[in-house]
Amino acid sequence: MNIVTKLLTAIRGSAREIGEAVVDTQSLRIFEQEIHDSKQNLEEAKSGLTEVIAKKMAIERRLESSKSEISENEGYVVKALEKEDEALALEVAEKIAGLEAKVEEQIVELDSYVRNTEILKTQIKEAEKIIAEHERELAMVKTRESVQSATKSVTQTVTANDSAIGSARESLERIKKKQQNEQDKLEAGIQLRKDMEGDDLEQKLKASGIKKEKHSAEEVLARLKKK
Repeated sequence: MNIVTKLLTAIRGSAREIGEAVVDTQSLRIFEQEIHDSKQNLEEAKSGLTEVIAKKMAIERRLESSKSEISENEGYVVKALEKEDEALALEVAEKIAGLEAKVEEQIVELDSYVRNTEILKTQIKEAEKIIAEHERELAMVKTRESVQSATKSVTQTVTANDSAIGSARESLERIKKKQQNEQDKLEAGIQLRKDMEGDDLEQKLKASGIKKEKHSAEEVLARLKKK
């Protein structure tokens, strides 16, 4: 494989990586937007469920009213029959028959609302679970991406500044050596001053006769005379 082929392969690989990075970035945004849209749809579904429950409650009240009306008219039929007014009893009975048909329709309608309410509740709970799971996954992916990006940035910074760091360390060592040299000079000066002060005192003691030379000519001569 010649150098041109290698170069073209490298370019294609780089282009593929850039393309994948763009797609991945867009995918995260799309996923985040889908979660946002799903949450909005979920709120609409909850609002719709509230309306369905309200209608169910309304039909329940109408059903109870119809049953109460039927019971009331049945009492009228009994009283009409007690008075042997069969025509009136029949007229009330016809009204009851209409109410019973109405009750049957209301029961069918109520059953439909009950089923739809349960279905919507189940779907909403499932949607909430899915959305929560997707939010957790998205948060984990974004956190992991941030950590990896930070780690990569630090690594690149350290690598890029490796020579600068090495140079800084060398400068630090030179500074430390200079400081040590200065310290040595200071200590040497102090020691020299002490030594000089000590010699001066020694000379003063000898000059006053308080302290004599250990090996003076006079001492040697006196010792020999004694022999």
